[in-house]
Amino acid sequence: MRELKIAVVQMQPQLGKMQANISRMVELIRKIATTQPVDMIVFPELSVTGYEGGQRFTQMAQRVPGAVTNIIGQAAHDFAVHVVIGMAIRRDVEAVLYNGAVLIAPDGEVEAEYRKVHLQADERLTFRPGRTIKPVETAVGTIGIMLGWDLVFPEVARNLVLQGAEALIIPAAWETKNIAIWRTLLMARAYENDVFIAAANRFGEEPSYVFGGQSAILAPGGEVLAAIADDTHETEAGEVITTPGEGYAVVRLDLDAVRRRREETQIILARQPGTYRAIVSKY
Repeated sequence: MRELKIAVVQMQPQLGKMQANISRMVELIRKIATTQPVDMIVFPELSVTGYEGGQRFTQMAQRVPGAVTNIIGQAAHDFAVHVVIGMAIRRDVEAVLYNGAVLIAPDGEVEAEYRKVHLQADERLTFRPGRTIKPVETAVGTIGIMLGWDLVFPEVARNLVLQGAEALIIPAAWETKNIAIWRTLLMARAYENDVFIAAANRFGEEPSYVFGGQSAILAPGGEVLAAIADDTHETEAGEVITTPGEGYAVVRLDLDAVRRRREETQIILARQPGTYRAIVSKY
């Protein structure tokens, strides 16, 4: 049996406080990896900087490889684990920035970089869209990386799966007001592609946003294998309030189950690509 033991981290990146965010990520890597054996740890979208950076991203964006990946890479090396982080990426040309995710291997080196393809309105003021959707063959399985709003577009997940992805890794920054849609789309992408999903969504508030957490790991077919539940507390008036908090979930994935599930459902085999010509048209 081919296994991937994966952890998704739900955290609250502090806007603009890169050193504090990186330190917290290193602490969480240490905590998770010393508690139990784990192959991969996934952090949320823009976990290094916070989400609503605006023009400050021109100062906060980092090259890959660079200082940020070196620090996280040292922790990955120390605990022999793959780590996926969300960060603002600077290309060699100073003005070109991307909302990206970086996969760091257990030897501490950058194994892959993904640049978010589907940018929401505010993101388009700062970042350029990525152009490549391609899975990564790692020592622990073939994974596909998506970011945040990419989840809305079924073409991304299907593209990765058709190229061999057995698990989709989704760092995210989804808002509380859309959290029911987040849960629905995670289940839909897992079901329609017969693929594992590990989704790490941030929580907390920034000036214009409230983020909803609900990080989860799903099986092919859409079953939720693990989820980070909201914290529940009672106000002085007796009202019960639920809010997301920091935490992590760990699941051991049987990657061979992907092949068995696809043989059973025939969803991928039953596709009719010749009838889908309009899907590649802009309008």
